[in-house]
Parts: sequence; structure tokens; C-alpha cells
Amino acid sequence: MINVLLALMIIVSFLIAIALHEIAHVMMASWLGDHTPRAEGRLTLRIPEHIDPIGLLMCVVLAFQPIPFQVGLGWGKPVKPDPWKMRIGPNRGLLVVALAGPVFSLIVGMLVGGLVHFVYPYLYPFLKDGFFPQHVLQFLIVFACTNVGIAIFNLIPLYPLDGYQIVYALLPNRQAAQFERSAAYGPFIILAIFFFLPFLAQIARLPSNPIFEPAFFIWQGAASLVGLVIPGGFSMVSYFYML
Repeated sequence: MINVLLALMIIVSFLIAIALHEIAHVMMASWLGDHTPRAEGRLTLRIPEHIDPIGLLMCVVLAFQPIPFQVGLGWGKPVKPDPWKMRIGPNRGLLVVALAGPVFSLIVGMLVGGLVHFVYPYLYPFLKDGFFPQHVLQFLIVFACTNVGIAIFNLIPLYPLDGYQIVYALLPNRQAAQFERSAAYGPFIILAIFFFLPFLAQIARLPSNPIFEPAFFIWQGAASLVGLVIPGGFSMVSYFYML
């Protein structure tokens, strides 16, 4: 069964989260001395400026999966800083800018989880009979999990995710040049991992495994982290997430 309201919450959460994620890259690049992304208009809360069509499509498809596989994962339009303008050096600059997105998404997710911790006692008396309080909590938890999930997802070392840029910045020049060749295939590999492998596993009736259900296990990791700052922990996150 597909929870349509949950799917819409996931997509809205993703659009906001991905804009904040990309803005974190832009702000870090500017702070390090490279104003190129800012000059390109990326320092904005206008969501269309940060959307990658394939990354958004991935999120929409995953959002409309049957419960409990509805998650908000995907990517935005990559921020492309000029590493030679950064005052800490090109490789360090690329590394710090790449890390800024996942770190900020993680912080936002955990802060929103903390907000749930704060508002829950005030909403609790109205939860039993109140549609609105229940879904306020649900949206906050979905938004928190989506941000943390994006942070975890972006550590995968495939273009256009931040993990690719992190590995590229850490590699010696020769190996980095070889690794750069994988960028053209990155989106296709990601889609294969998140859609084709689960499809094959379902046909073969393989047991549950992070390799064959990566989106679900990333969500579990995100929900576990958000559960650290919410009363009731992971079980409460799961309950309100899937209302």
C-alpha cells in the first residue's frame, strides 16, 4: 500500500532539504574565497535553481513506493566551485565544500528532531483525536529523516553525490584523473543500485540485505539517528513517519 500523503510530505521535504543542502555548499565556497557559485545565482532559497531532474525523479519514484519503503532520496544540481580561488588550496577547498552539504543536512535533521522533542509534550494531549497535530509531528519527523537520509546518501562516492567529490579531493593527482572518468556513469550506477538491484532481489526472493535494499537501510540509519533526540527513539520515529 502506498501512503499518498506521506509521499507528498517526502517530496516537499526533499525539495526544501536539497535547497538547504546546496546552499551550504555555496556558502562554504564563498567563505573560502570562491564566489563563483554565488555569482551563478545558487545562493538562493528558490528551489528550481537547485533541482536536478534525474535526482528529483529518483525521489518521486522512491516516495511512491509501498510502505515501509517510502523514502526521500535523490540529488540536486551540483555546485561547481573554482578550487583555485579558495584560500586553503584547491584540494582542501574541494573537500571542505563537498563536506559542507552532508554536514549541514545532518545538523538540520537533528535540529528538527530536537524541535519534535520540544513540541511533543504540548501536542500530546491532542494527538488521539487531532488530525492536524498528528500530521504536524509526522511532517517534522519526515523532514528530519529526509535531511539525515540525504546526508548519508551523499557519502556514496559516485557522481553527482558529494562522496564523489570527497574521494576526488583526497586522491593523488594521477588517481584523481582516473577516478574522474567514472563521473559520466555515476547517475546510471546510482539508479541501478537503487532500482535495478532491488528488482532483481525481489525476483530472486533474496533475503533482506543493505546491498539489495539500499534506500530502506539508509532510511533506517536516518531514523535511528533522529530517534536519538526524540522521546521513544526509533519506534516513535517509525510510528509517526508512517501514520
